[in-house]
Amino acid sequence: MTLAPDRSASTEQSKFELLKAGSEHLREPLATELENELPFFTDQAVQILKFHGSYQQDNRDHRQKGQEKDWGMMLRLRSPGGRIPAQLYLALDSLADTYGNGSMRATTRQAFQLHGISKQELRTVVGTIVRNMGSTLAACGDINRNVMAPPAPYAKSGYPVARRLANDIADLLAPHAAAGAYLELWVDGEKRYKIRPSIKASKVRKQQHLEQLSSGDKEEPLYGSTYLPRKFKVAVTVPGDNSVDLLTQDVGLVAFTDLAGRLRGCNVYVGGGMGRTHNKEETFARTADCLGYIKGSQVLDLVQAIVALQRDHGDRAVRRHARMKYLLHDRGIAWFREEIGRYFDGPIAPPRKEATPELLDYLGWQPQGDGLWFVGLPLLSGRLEGDRKRGLRALVERYQPEIRLTANQDLLLCNIGKDQREEISHLLTDLGWEDPTQTSLLSRHAIACPALPTCGLAITESERILPQVLSRLETLLEQEGIEQPILVRMTGCPNGCARPYMAELALVGSGVDQYQLWLCGSNRLTRLARPVMQRLPLANLESTLRPLLQQWQSRSPKLSFGDFCHGLGDELETLLQA
Repeated sequence: MTLAPDRSASTEQSKFELLKAGSEHLREPLATELENELPFFTDQAVQILKFHGSYQQDNRDHRQKGQEKDWGMMLRLRSPGGRIPAQLYLALDSLADTYGNGSMRATTRQAFQLHGISKQELRTVVGTIVRNMGSTLAACGDINRNVMAPPAPYAKSGYPVARRLANDIADLLAPHAAAGAYLELWVDGEKRYKIRPSIKASKVRKQQHLEQLSSGDKEEPLYGSTYLPRKFKVAVTVPGDNSVDLLTQDVGLVAFTDLAGRLRGCNVYVGGGMGRTHNKEETFARTADCLGYIKGSQVLDLVQAIVALQRDHGDRAVRRHARMKYLLHDRGIAWFREEIGRYFDGPIAPPRKEATPELLDYLGWQPQGDGLWFVGLPLLSGRLEGDRKRGLRALVERYQPEIRLTANQDLLLCNIGKDQREEISHLLTDLGWEDPTQTSLLSRHAIACPALPTCGLAITESERILPQVLSRLETLLEQEGIEQPILVRMTGCPNGCARPYMAELALVGSGVDQYQLWLCGSNRLTRLARPVMQRLPLANLESTLRPLLQQWQSRSPKLSFGDFCHGLGDELETLLQA
């Protein structure tokens, strides 16, 4: 069964589709513009640059009328499961100081970002990353992005399987022709740096399946010359661990193992996504549907088939309607189950029962189960800079731990020997991490997007004012005698990079110092929030929330805040207007 690309979802293509088709597998016009002396890329080159892991930005604090913008590139790594070897970490630390703005930022997809890199130094920075065991290819753009997995280095309970599966999927969905362009542009075509697939499946069997799903493009057999209609996100986890925000992914896998720790199969979820646009009701956040259960030996084939289905049916005329979540919304899970049969031969069974999901963060000291230890360190909004960054560098240089990043923008130091634990604890205390588990009431699980000054899409502040917002909320909770935490997320625009639409309380930028207020999400990340105010001035935060918090404390103090709000129904808006 060989499938030709089906563009039935749209008879015309957007300008982005035409740009990708004519880019020579993501080379042009980027390659040409890398050679000129201008401090910025044109709009067309910027779109191709995204596939190579970089966004063009400028420091909006430095904008002056009639003056050239203060251009700087954001560079994002591709690190499946958040794994960062010590060598790569040290290289990133040096690059941030030498060529960036001096900071490193852990993202909500378990990868580091560097900000403020000039166009002229971009090739040096990317080349250094590749030579130190890293990659930025496919960290952005219309392609499968960084594959998420629980970062905790536990040696049992299915965690090793989830980590391996995330690595295998990252290899499976890596672009072929674009990888060649990537090396040509950034590492002078040095083939020895090419990342070789680690998938254990038979190469012959893999090739046969790929031919069955072929796009018709021999150089890029899975994706084709236009790649995917929009970005594509995959996460793997184990039953009960929802640290990866599973339902927000295009594909979410819950891996089941046997008593020997071998993969038995996965529950498969499809069609999640967070991005939306203000005043565009046709755009919305959506949680994934459960497709069913698949045997372990067929998981990779199914993932590849889902990508091919989205390749063929995703909307290529209207970009805001191109994510796979809209395909599921428009056609339904029943259609999806039937259509995937054209791409995948195996049976899809009813889902297996899972343990109740929990938002785990892995903070503090914990045994890995292999005689070694790891320690989880909180990083509010993922920003690492200043004395703390310098101190961590010295620690990593001396002890060489493996670093892993969490979807909560925190950092784990892994593979620490028992005899090293006391020494490292003292060093962490000097850096302000005396007890990493002792965070403030709301900051432990709060996350924010960067927003101003670097993000060109930001409407208002997010990361820079999150500490202030949390402090104000914590004061309000203390005044009302509330000791239960609330899951808070904040973004400077509606695109959803901090996944705000799953939070118990979210502030989504809608104007200068004004935010949409979203409530009713779950602290287990299993239910969408809903908007209850369109333009909440930040100055009115306490007066708006106080009546609602008082009712929560008096009527249902044992419920989580999100569950209480969800149960109020239409009464919620009345309480907010009290």
